[in-house]
Amino acid sequence: MKTKTTVATISLLSMLSFGALAAQSIDASQAEKLQSAGTITVSGVGAAPSDIRQALSAKADAQGATAYRVIEARNEGNYHATAEIYK
Repeated sequence: MKTKTTVATISLLSMLSFGALAAQSIDASQAEKLQSAGTITVSGVGAAPSDIRQALSAKADAQGATAYRVIEARNEGNYHATAEIYK
């Protein structure tokens, strides 16, 4: 249940833009129209969902992606999130 809550929270927070050129979070229906460029992961200790979202976006940006879709996330003291990236 925590995983679903974390994914939902990250998805909702991802709708808020924090940078004009930052990779944007997308949902599964939006991803169908794009070509996958691989996956990225972030992990750490004690971060807020918005921090996790920002870390995913920054990592996606670094790989030249314009969008990412969270495919797995958990936040149980230590966090871990995996996202598919799109160019």
